[in-house]
Amino acid sequence: MKQYYDTFSTPMGEFSVALDNYGSVIATAFGGLYELRQRYSHDETIHDPARVAPVRQEIAEYFDGKRKVFTAKLSPSGSMFQSNVWSVLRRIPFGQTRTYGQIAVEIGNEGAARAVGRANATNPICLLIPCHRVIGVDGALTGFAFGEEIKTFLLDHERSLSPTLV
Repeated sequence: MKQYYDTFSTPMGEFSVALDNYGSVIATAFGGLYELRQRYSHDETIHDPARVAPVRQEIAEYFDGKRKVFTAKLSPSGSMFQSNVWSVLRRIPFGQTRTYGQIAVEIGNEGAARAVGRANATNPICLLIPCHRVIGVDGALTGFAFGEEIKTFLLDHERSLSPTLV
């Protein structure tokens, strides 16, 4: 099966997006094609900026402070448990965070915080499925595949654009 990708600049460096034949996002990565290919099973990967343009536009709007919700069609590949976790991640509001334990409770398995952490770590579609919004119970910025600097930037960016929560 063919996949299509593009790599483009963001305030945090290169960002890459891969789409399937149907135009659904199957993977994203901070970095180039090499980093992107680490996040999905790939066959023939074709550079196609035009096909990726709508997703690229949404990401540019996010970094410009004009978009808080992504509407691109997503098709991450994972187990049922991972899919459940990723679904909860997509519901974390822009500018807010949740702990691994809170997500475990939300999926109905309060003892699964470590498994939630692992599912979060294997999220193939960073940013659009906002795994960066998950933090440790003590507020620590634990585990982000692309490093604490990018996670901090993303959280600060969102908080700066969000109304103060009371």
